[in-house]
Amino acid sequence: MRPDKRQAILRGALSVFARDGYSRASIDGIAKEAEVSTRTLYNHFADKADLFRNVIQASADDAARDQIAIIERHFHRVTDLEQDLVAFGRAMGAEIGHAEHFALVRQINAELGHIPAEAIEAWQETGPRRVKRALAAELGKLGFKDPKRAAVHLMLLTLTGEPSIRGTRPDEDDIAAGVRVFLHGHDVENAEGAATQGHGHTR
Repeated sequence: MRPDKRQAILRGALSVFARDGYSRASIDGIAKEAEVSTRTLYNHFADKADLFRNVIQASADDAARDQIAIIERHFHRVTDLEQDLVAFGRAMGAEIGHAEHFALVRQINAELGHIPAEAIEAWQETGPRRVKRALAAELGKLGFKDPKRAAVHLMLLTLTGEPSIRGTRPDEDDIAAGVRVFLHGHDVENAEGAATQGHGHTR
């Protein structure tokens, strides 16, 4: 099996699923988009459900890698906790380079009942949960007493919903307001040190 054909199928399928959703997408339409035969497509993937699971997993992996890079960059050294969290929220809200992925996620949320559970689980574990774990790890280093919950709340308060389901960029004033609410609601051990010294984490 040629890996370039497999990648062409994944790219074509992402475009079709992002545009049409899972239920309306057809194998014939995906094969046409990928410029391969349906026989070639079936040589790589068992059926539409198998193809969709591979598409969302690959797409989520790409998006998560970029989001985790943003997390690492913005939490590398914190000098002003509030301002650095605002800058982080703005960077995460940009969603640069993953328009089709987030369009696909919106399609998933619109037809959850029609999508195989295995595909949903693969997407969640490869993408949103992985990003939350990375963010929780950084918040833990900053002294947040409940970093897992803090990670969820920070994303909800600064990103117009979780990054896995949001569809528009949040307003910058809303991000700043969300950060203030977040800091008011979460206890940070040695908050002064976290805000002024950073935690020395390097990639």
